[in-house]
Amino acid sequence: MSGTLQLAPGVNVAADAVELSYSRSSGPGGQNVNKVSTRCELRIALARLPLHAGAIERLKTLAGHKVTEAGELIIAADTSRSQGANREECFERLRELLVRAMVEPKRRKKTKPTKGSKERRLSEKKVRSDVKRRRNKGGSRED
Repeated sequence: MSGTLQLAPGVNVAADAVELSYSRSSGPGGQNVNKVSTRCELRIALARLPLHAGAIERLKTLAGHKVTEAGELIIAADTSRSQGANREECFERLRELLVRAMVEPKRRKKTKPTKGSKERRLSEKKVRSDVKRRRNKGGSRED
């Protein structure tokens, strides 16, 4: 591998930053399952990703157990009988994680309930209270 890889829109890394390894798959494959290494495992160090600190933290949260203590993201795929298809699946999963991590969540703006909404809530509570009071024995409302 030489040159650069585009992992997601705006995320380019050197090709040697991504490490691919292959092993025997436990998935479908018939007689080939014991002979051909079709399972793909993609490893990339988070430090080599050109993302800002906030995006890296979101990526760690999204990836969960896929991030090692050494700061490597590991993605494995063995859903297909083809090594190439499993490699593409790994890159697709990485792409989805990166795109989700790059989106900065909107901050919630604190709001106060309006006077009308407070009044409506209290009047609904009053109506409900009256309904429940009338259910009791001798529950005539006399104020």
